[in-house]
Amino acid sequence: DANRQSSDLKFKLAKSEQEITALEQNVIRLEGQVARYKTAAENAERIEDELKAEKRKLQRELRSALDNTEELEVSNCHLVKRLEKMKTNWSALLSQQ
Repeated sequence: DANRQSSDLKFKLAKSEQEITALEQNVIRLEGQVARYKTAAENAERIEDELKAEKRKLQRELRSALDNTEELEVSNCHLVKRLEKMKTNWSALLSQQ
């Protein structure tokens, strides 16, 4: 009976050691995955920051372009009014002669 218990315990010990080895390998594999995911997350955050900066830059450029367009439209309107005024004055001069 003692021999049977001894062999059972040896079997359980061997089985436990195998499980420990499998778990240790699993931990190593999972740590590798965590490192890869962490690197991927850091890269994603870096890219996100770059994209945010690019978006801010493009929005500034857009605002500047819109402001410039508005200024050009106001200037164009002013020049059109001046041209119309000059045409009217020119027509008046021609009709007086």
